[in-house]
Amino acid sequence: MRLGVLLVLVLALLCVGTLVAAIAGSLAVLLVGRVIQGVAGGIFPLAFGIIRDEFPRERVAGGIGLMSALLGVGAGAGFVLAGPIADNLSYHYLFWLPLIPIVAATVLTHLFIPESPVRVPGQVNWLAAVLMSAGLVLVLVAVSQASSWHWLSAKTLGCIAAGVVLLALWVRVETRARQPLVDMRMMRLRGVWTTNLVALLLGFGMYATFFLLPQFVETNGKGYGFNASVTGAGLFMLPSTMAMLIFGSQTGRLEKRFGSKPPLIAGSALALLSFLVLAFAHDQKWEVFVAGALLGAGVGLAFAAMANLIIENVGPAETGVATGMNTVTRTIGGSFGGAATASLLAGTVVAGSDIPTEHGYTLAFALCAGVLVVGLFVGFLIPQRRPEAAFAAHAVGDLD
Repeated sequence: MRLGVLLVLVLALLCVGTLVAAIAGSLAVLLVGRVIQGVAGGIFPLAFGIIRDEFPRERVAGGIGLMSALLGVGAGAGFVLAGPIADNLSYHYLFWLPLIPIVAATVLTHLFIPESPVRVPGQVNWLAAVLMSAGLVLVLVAVSQASSWHWLSAKTLGCIAAGVVLLALWVRVETRARQPLVDMRMMRLRGVWTTNLVALLLGFGMYATFFLLPQFVETNGKGYGFNASVTGAGLFMLPSTMAMLIFGSQTGRLEKRFGSKPPLIAGSALALLSFLVLAFAHDQKWEVFVAGALLGAGVGLAFAAMANLIIENVGPAETGVATGMNTVTRTIGGSFGGAATASLLAGTVVAGSDIPTEHGYTLAFALCAGVLVVGLFVGFLIPQRRPEAAFAAHAVGDLD
């Protein structure tokens, strides 16, 4: 199926899922809507593929960089806007209001987005899809519930073990398939697996922040925090969101001159610095704002560079799968980050209270910093490519 048609289909399903969530009168219906919304994960890989095939070669890096930055900007903007909407309206409007631009985007995409000329034969490997999905679900459920189940409980370890077994079977099926869902030979490329590992580790830190910072700034009377409202907590995320957009949009220019690896390393270093600031200096509001801006700048640079690094190492027909797996890896890292820091905070809650200690937050921020140290080291292992060779011209296929 053509990429443009798939993109419109994904957006249409996103509209349906958002509508279902908006009118939900029960938790079950709301969950159904959120499941349908999950198809939105396919937007970015499809968009990356169209950008690579349609943009002039000199504009590919910038276009992909901006798209990647918007992924983080959207997440940050959601935290900033959710507070005022929830405080003044109801949770239903958290879905009604986004539905308006989503519908507009669907129509505009159908009317104006050019179709990708690249065609490759193939079909969906349903067995591989089921094994991968089930394996990831089991692992992510275990990680997300670890704070209540406990990391060494039979439930947690059993889910993780079952998930790992299914993922191992998935890899085995993929390596033997004539038309694999994900080409394991591609995933073994040094430029691909190192970039995905950085995505996993950077996602750990970024998504942990979405959990840690709002809870931290809303705390009061425990020797830390600023007694912020839900709306006020969202404003603490604003510097991060703005820096993410500004720096992410400039990554394309940097990559033209230096290649994609230096911006990724610089972004990882800035993100690491932000967590060091949070770990050792979080008594004043301006310190949290500075840390947020550093994190946003780092994530904006790194996320934009990651997408380009993946695309530089795969063929045009593999762009969607490769960038999709990078996005999934980033999300898995975020799930681990949120669960690990939640468990760490839960372990510092004093008996008779439900609020973690300041030391718990310091440990959580330090844990994220430690993870990003590893991410920075892995970043240096990514192969360096000359900027002018990043997106070599390719032959356009004509197969359906």
